[in-house]
Amino acid sequence: MATLPRVLMWERTDTSGTDLAVLDDRRGLYARGYATARDPIPYVCRYELVADESWATAHLDVSVEGAGWLRTLRLERAVGRWRVTTGEQGDLDRALVDGGHGPAGLPGTEEPERLHDAIDIDLAGAPLPNTLPIRRLGLLGAPPGTAHRLTMAWVLVPSLIVMPSEQVYTVVDEQTVRFAIDDFRADLTVDKEGYVVTYPGLAKRR
Repeated sequence: MATLPRVLMWERTDTSGTDLAVLDDRRGLYARGYATARDPIPYVCRYELVADESWATAHLDVSVEGAGWLRTLRLERAVGRWRVTTGEQGDLDRALVDGGHGPAGLPGTEEPERLHDAIDIDLAGAPLPNTLPIRRLGLLGAPPGTAHRLTMAWVLVPSLIVMPSEQVYTVVDEQTVRFAIDDFRADLTVDKEGYVVTYPGLAKRR
């Protein structure tokens, strides 16, 4: 496995956990991430994210593992279409119910055509994917008020259910991009390369 030149690390602020990504962004993005979280049940999430030179997502591989269960997901985008492949060992639903939560349901999506308009992915709990639309759309240095409404392929964790998500990215100033989904708003503080420094209510970089 090739070594990578950069590392970014975030501490979760909504629960106990961290997210560490090692990456190469010299020609698009190649990143390997390792995330842990306590809620809704303790798990470790490993992901590989690849974006082309325009910062459009090419593929995402994710595995999420906890006590007695493991789920995997692969999302691939080619010629404007998404292919979704999943796997499961053990019983995540049983672990969630034993922990006092509702069952997660099956990973993946039964309607991949609903992802047709998505170019970017959003991995729940991970700040790194927010950089993809920021870089792809040239939001760094764009005039305040510049806004884009996007459809994302949103991957829920730990279930690995994939669903379309309508999101809006709006430039506030040169260091701040507002992220909105339904009634939720967060002003993301980003560095000069578009990587999240602070995601209010979710994570802060260390």
